[in-house]
Amino acid sequence: MNYFELYDIPVCFHVNKEKVKATFYALSKKYHPDRYMSAPPEETHTALDMAALNNAAYKTLSQPDAVIAYVLQLEGVLQEDEKYALPPAFLMEVMELNEAISEYEATKETDMLKQATDTLGELTLAIQERINTLTNEYDRNKTASLLTEIKDYYFRKKYLLRIRERINTFATH
Repeated sequence: MNYFELYDIPVCFHVNKEKVKATFYALSKKYHPDRYMSAPPEETHTALDMAALNNAAYKTLSQPDAVIAYVLQLEGVLQEDEKYALPPAFLMEVMELNEAISEYEATKETDMLKQATDTLGELTLAIQERINTLTNEYDRNKTASLLTEIKDYYFRKKYLLRIRERINTFATH
């Protein structure tokens, strides 16, 4: 059973957050271990499995990026721990960004950091807007051909998030 079936919602990138939250609480109550203390062992085991599945479903369905990865996996477009080859033009663009960040790390020149952070913000925003457009279109029409493009932008965003983490790591030191 996948998370969408468990929560009785359609497979989509933009889930109804209120429905997800309400279903999570209802299933948490239904499968709470305290309710099965005197139940037969197989019933207790099933309840524990369902509680774990419910927790995993909620964790995934309440995070937009996790939903994207999960839908792509369900649709067979994304493999777990997949190494994806990003387009060379994108890699060249972020290589310049990484160079600027490395230069800031060496010189501590704040203008360089601001410029790199601004560029990163612009790239991230553009990618997020494209992801939103593609995922909204998919949710309306379930056009399978969109999934490959969604995957590409998903990996671009992940790449930019790693750069953001890099900045945040050295900015705190």
